[in-house]
Amino acid sequence: MDNSIQQKSWFSRNWGWAVPLGGCLTIIILFFIFLGSAIFGISKMITASSPHQDALIKVNEDDYIIDILGEPIETDGIVNGKLLYENNTGSADISIPIKGPKGEAQLYVVGTKQNELWTYTEMYVIINETDEQIDVLGYEQNSQIEQ
Repeated sequence: MDNSIQQKSWFSRNWGWAVPLGGCLTIIILFFIFLGSAIFGISKMITASSPHQDALIKVNEDDYIIDILGEPIETDGIVNGKLLYENNTGSADISIPIKGPKGEAQLYVVGTKQNELWTYTEMYVIINETDEQIDVLGYEQNSQIEQ
């Protein structure tokens, strides 16, 4: 006569709490993956936009800003603000963190798009260390750039 007792597996002993916990953890992980991909997608859309690109070009052509931040000047973090496109019109009000070898700053861009033409009403840099505000448009207020 065999007196051995067959033990239940770990899963059969613990399924009552393991299944709900595993399901909740899966939902939480999927939520964070979705949230991360949404933030990454929006950030990519803004960095590929004309206002973002135009502003970086202007900053990299400004000798005074280059003297303060050094070269190369590049983005340094997540862009904030809003960028709207509808049909052939749009608007931008964004803040771009930038940096160079000598320092960091915030680049602000405000503009509108009609047909294929972006008109910028504000484009300025605020240096983090000194809070100095530098107008990037200079004498070109309401600067227009065709795309």
